[in-house]
Amino acid sequence: MSHNTAPTLFAKHGANSYGYRRFGKPSGVPLLFLQHFRGGLDHWDPAITNGLAAGREVILFNNAGVGLSSGETPSTIEEMSWHAGRFLDALEIEQADVLGFSIGGYVAQTFALQEPAKVRKLILVGTGPRAGDPTEDPHMFEHATKEVPDLDAFLYLFFGHSEKAQDAGRAFWARRHERTADLDVATSRQTMMAQMAAATEWRNVQGERFSELKRIAHATLVVNGTNDVMIPTINSYHLSQHLPNAQLIIYPDAGHAPHYQYPELFLKHSSIFLDS
Repeated sequence: MSHNTAPTLFAKHGANSYGYRRFGKPSGVPLLFLQHFRGGLDHWDPAITNGLAAGREVILFNNAGVGLSSGETPSTIEEMSWHAGRFLDALEIEQADVLGFSIGGYVAQTFALQEPAKVRKLILVGTGPRAGDPTEDPHMFEHATKEVPDLDAFLYLFFGHSEKAQDAGRAFWARRHERTADLDVATSRQTMMAQMAAATEWRNVQGERFSELKRIAHATLVVNGTNDVMIPTINSYHLSQHLPNAQLIIYPDAGHAPHYQYPELFLKHSSIFLDS
């Protein structure tokens, strides 16, 4: 199975039914993917998922209320993290590596704090810590909240703005749409509003700024581009400076999704990290 052929499955825990896809080389520790703002199962880059699946099992996951998952999307990162834990319980997975992208990175950090034994290693992409520095980009919000996010929105938010970077964005867009059957459904307005509320609350300081990062002892790879217009790149430096076991990689001429702009390079870096 691959990104484009793995069937959409459902894991049930209590009243919750979580949509997911699972494929790759069976291994002792699977890699759980936590998605970006308004993203679902079909928003991942198959170059990344298939590349990582060559060496391990990967699991793409829709949190509560997202896409085909049942219920409503929670309005706090803590509740989203709780659902991630119940999803792993439903699959009887005791421990996973976790790749969190954007708001998924917020969830990944919180999950590592709430249920540390369930996490082996963390990869945090295009994300930041609680109470991080907010964006000052005047056009970010209008692109991020389009009724139907289009190619222009992705090119502006996720990629560098040079011609070469934009070409990489168009290549990603083509890869992302290669899957044509058994598709996820678009995220709802309820999901967008709940995720916005959760991201807003995430900006609030709780106690000493960045102090909770000191309690995340897991080996962590932090990745970003030089100019992240959604979650400013300075936040990746905050993560690397305050997480006790983190390393940082910044990709040149890249935006919020450097792994989609440089998929081959990201695969090398992330595979080395996960296998070491």
